[in-house]
Amino acid sequence: MPLISFKDISTAGLESSPVAQALAGLRANEARYFHNKFKFGYTTYAPEDQAATVAWVQEILRTERSIEISSPVLEVFVYEDDELLWPALYFQDGLAVNVLWTKAEGGKRAVGFKLSEGMAPPAELDSFKWARQRSKLAGEIRGTYFVIKGEHPRP
Repeated sequence: MPLISFKDISTAGLESSPVAQALAGLRANEARYFHNKFKFGYTTYAPEDQAATVAWVQEILRTERSIEISSPVLEVFVYEDDELLWPALYFQDGLAVNVLWTKAEGGKRAVGFKLSEGMAPPAELDSFKWARQRSKLAGEIRGTYFVIKGEHPRP
């Protein structure tokens, strides 16, 4: 359960990724966002320690858009407070997937995808249009999202 620094970028936990340094920068960029917005320490977990969260995100991808990510999950992050659940999965190929889930009825619910610099979009996401963003920590981040329409009870 390492606390991710947004000052000293580390590839710990991501070493098996072919874009480990870029994925570590993307993870550090997310850590900075959660620190600034929520004053929350960005701690990641092994996927087996957050198996229910991984399964929940995968179920949303499968039922909403028939998406099956073929790359293995390397790390999982979960932010939760009284109003919001916001997990993120980091995949070996350099993809990061997060689910913004507002707990209130009718609140915002979306899945976001971010590609590490140097990573081509996976075949599963060919149909999406990608926006570009520059980050001092992550270089160029390409991202896209879709709105969740169905109900997906958290396990």
